[in-house]
Amino acid sequence: MPRSAEATKSRVFAAAYKLMYREGFSRTSMDAIASAAGVTKKTLYYHFESKDALVAALLEHQRTRALALFQGWADPTAKDAAAFARSLFDKLKHWASSSPWYGSGFTRLTMELADLPGHPARKAAHRHKAEVEAWLAEELRRLGQGEPREVARQLMLLIEGCLSLVLIHQDPSYVPAAADAADRLLSAESK
Repeated sequence: MPRSAEATKSRVFAAAYKLMYREGFSRTSMDAIASAAGVTKKTLYYHFESKDALVAALLEHQRTRALALFQGWADPTAKDAAAFARSLFDKLKHWASSSPWYGSGFTRLTMELADLPGHPARKAAHRHKAEVEAWLAEELRRLGQGEPREVARQLMLLIEGCLSLVLIHQDPSYVPAAADAADRLLSAESK
């Protein structure tokens, strides 16, 4: 029974994401991905001409899933921006407290490829983070927050900053500290 190209790609994406999330881009070989996905290296290169092409396609695939997950963390019954932000930070703390936790795959990959600004994976990460920020701005606008784009940018700084520090220090208490800063930000903005 022949395998479908989409099913093969899905298995490759799942294996590559798991390995690259845990090991990093540079330490994950195409051999390891092929083995974990249960495909030959020839099949892997049939679908993806290079590791760079694979990771770019993987991140494009992950963007929609990651955004939907993030959106699902927000309390849909939140009546104001502060309650909305608290619900996000509560879920971020839960996620950052899971073990093992390796941080945001998009952020980690961007840092790993910092010297390659034109890399397709960096472009996919840029699109993902921009989509999250745009979604935050839209939600803040919906909740009546003044200057929603600027406040969304500030929330992104708090989110990215706290998650980076959790990863560096292996201390999830940075998330509630960022949530407190978000509360102060949103309280000041509502006055």
